[in-house]
Amino acid sequence: CHLLKGKSTFTSFGVFFLQMGWGDLGAFGEPSKETPNLDQMAAEGMLFLDFYTANPLCSPSRAALLTGRLPIRNGFYTTNAHARNAYTPQNIVGGIPDSELLLPELLKKAGYTNKIIGKWHLGHRPQFHPLKHGFDEWFGSPNCHFGPYDNKEIPNIPVYRDWEMVGRYYEDFNINRKTGEANLTQIYLQEALDFISRQQASQQPFFLYWAIDATHAPVYASKHFLGTSQRGLYGDAVREIDDSIGKILKHLQKLGISENTFVFFTSDNGAALISAPKQGGSNNRFLCGKQTTFEGGMREPAIAWWPGHIPAGKVSQQLGNVMDLFTTSLSLAGLQPPSDRQIDGIDLLPAILQGQLIDRPIFYYRGNEMMAVRVGLYKAHYWTWSNSWEEYSKGIDFCPGQNVSGVTTHTKEEHTTLPLLFHLGRDPGEKYPLSFASTEYQGVMERISNVVQQHQGTMVPGEPQLNVCDKAVMNWSPPGCEKLGKCLKPPESEPKKCIWSH
Repeated sequence: CHLLKGKSTFTSFGVFFLQMGWGDLGAFGEPSKETPNLDQMAAEGMLFLDFYTANPLCSPSRAALLTGRLPIRNGFYTTNAHARNAYTPQNIVGGIPDSELLLPELLKKAGYTNKIIGKWHLGHRPQFHPLKHGFDEWFGSPNCHFGPYDNKEIPNIPVYRDWEMVGRYYEDFNINRKTGEANLTQIYLQEALDFISRQQASQQPFFLYWAIDATHAPVYASKHFLGTSQRGLYGDAVREIDDSIGKILKHLQKLGISENTFVFFTSDNGAALISAPKQGGSNNRFLCGKQTTFEGGMREPAIAWWPGHIPAGKVSQQLGNVMDLFTTSLSLAGLQPPSDRQIDGIDLLPAILQGQLIDRPIFYYRGNEMMAVRVGLYKAHYWTWSNSWEEYSKGIDFCPGQNVSGVTTHTKEEHTTLPLLFHLGRDPGEKYPLSFASTEYQGVMERISNVVQQHQGTMVPGEPQLNVCDKAVMNWSPPGCEKLGKCLKPPESEPKKCIWSH
C-alpha cells in the first residue's frame, strides 16, 4: 500500500496491495533473503508485526481497504450459506455499492489525482467501474488472471486502460502456463513510474494503488527473473515485485518527492497454501493460510515508509488492519472520515509518528460470521473451520501439514459458549488453547466478551453483494471490444444463487 504526494503542502499516497504471506519477506524472517528492496524499505521505515487484513480472501479485503469498513458492512459477503468466503468471479452480479464512499472519491475532493494499477476485483459491470468510484485512471483488469485460458465457453478476462478494454489475458496479454513467463509486472511497473512522473511535473498530489496479481496462481514473472530464486516460480515472482517496488521508491527519491510521499506495503490475504509449495508463499509460524481466519490467513506483512517523517528502523507492535489505510490516508490529506456511517479503520499516525499504541480489537470474519476476535495478545475463536471434509477429500487443503486437533476442523464447530482462547505471544501458531478452568481464561474472556457484545450490538450488515451469479453478465462485450474485434455474444440471463463451497 502506498500513498504518494506531489505538492509540498500535500502528502501523496501509494499503496502496494499484493498477495503475499507474512513469511515471504526477509525482514519477516524468510531465510533466502530475496527481497532486498522491501527489506531496505523496512530498514528506512516502520515494520508492523501485527497487521491484519479484513478478510481471508481478495475481493472483500480490497473493498475493506478502500471503504475503511468491514466487508459485512460494505456488502462484500454472502448469505447463501453460513460462514462462506465469497469474492467477485466474472459471473457475479454484485459489486461495490454506490452508497459506499471509497478513499479515492474522498481524496478527489481535496484535489488528488488517483490511479489504480492491476486488479480491481470490486465488480466488473459498468456501474462498478473504478472510474465511477473516484479513480481518474486505470490500467489493469476487473478480475484475476486465473482463468479461463481459451475464450471458448466463457470469455477471457479483459485488461482495461481507463474506460475501455485494450485486450484480454492469454490473448493479448500472454501468461505462459507452462513456464510462468509474462511481462505484466514490467508493464505495471512502467505504468506506475509514468504516472508518478506526470503528477510530479504538474505538481499534483496523487494516490497510487498498485494492486498487481503476479503471486496469485498461476504465478508469473518476466523472462529476466525466471529461474533466479531459490524458492522456484513463486520466488521469481516475489523477486520481480521486490525489484519493481525498489524502482518505484528510487523514482520518488530521484524526483525529489519522497518526503512528500507516504508509502505503505501490505497484502490482501495470507499466502495460499493450497498452491504450495510451487506456487504458494509462506506464512512463517502462523497456522493455515488464505481462506481461513487462523493467523496464517489474515496476518499480513506490512511496512510504512515516509522519509523525513517516519524514523528509520522502527518496529511497531500496534494492532493494524488494512481498513486503517483509509482513515490514515484521509488524516494525512487533512480530511475527516465520513460521519454518516460506521468506519472500522483507525488513524495510525500516532502509532507511526509518535510510537503510541492504540488499544483496539481485530475482528476475523468469514462471510456473514464473526469467527474470532483479537484483544491485546489474546485471540478467541467463536467458530473454527478450515474447509469441509468433501473438499478436503478432493485434495483442497488450506492447512497442509498443520492439523491441530479441535482447532483446524473440517466441520464448522461453534464455540460461542466457551470460545477457544490463545495467547499469541506465547503461542503464535494457535496450537495450545488455554484451559477453560484457568483464572487467566476467565479474566481475559470477560474483557473479550464485552468487546464482542458491543461490536455485535451495533452491527448493521450491508446488503450482500455476493449472492447472485449469472453467466450473462460475464465479460462478453466490455467497452472497447468493438474496436478490437473482441466482442462475444452473451447467453440468455439466468440469475442463480452463487455456490460457495468454503
